[in-house]
Amino acid sequence: MKKIVVLVFMVVLILSACTSSKLSFSEIENVPNNVQDKIDSNLKLQSITDGGKGYYIVFHSSGDVETDLETQGDTVTIKFNVTNLQDDVVKQNTYYLTTATETDVIDVMVNGESIPFDNITIQ
Repeated sequence: MKKIVVLVFMVVLILSACTSSKLSFSEIENVPNNVQDKIDSNLKLQSITDGGKGYYIVFHSSGDVETDLETQGDTVTIKFNVTNLQDDVVKQNTYYLTTATETDVIDVMVNGESIPFDNITIQ
C-alpha cells in the first residue's frame, strides 16, 4: 500500500512539473504598476521578466497588431503583423509570455523581419 501511495505521488509530481512549464502567450490589458513603471514609451520593443515566471513583452506600434507564436527547438518566435499604420498614434501593446524550461531564445519578428529587443529588464 505504501508503494502505491508513493507511486501515485510521483506521477502527480511529474504531471505537475509538465503542466507548469507550458508555453502561453496572451495580450494583457491591465499591466501591473511595478511593470508599467519600467516601460519606456520611447522604445519599440522591451522584455521585462517576472521574477523567473514569465516575460512581459512590450511592443509600441503605430497600427493594429496581430500576433502568432511559433516554437522550434529551444527558440520561441513571436510574430507581430502590423496593419493600418497611423503616423501620429503610437499604442502600447503588452503581452505575457510563459515558456517551457528548455527555451533559450526569444525571437521577435515584425511584418516578417526579425528585430532585437531595445531593452531587457530582469526583476
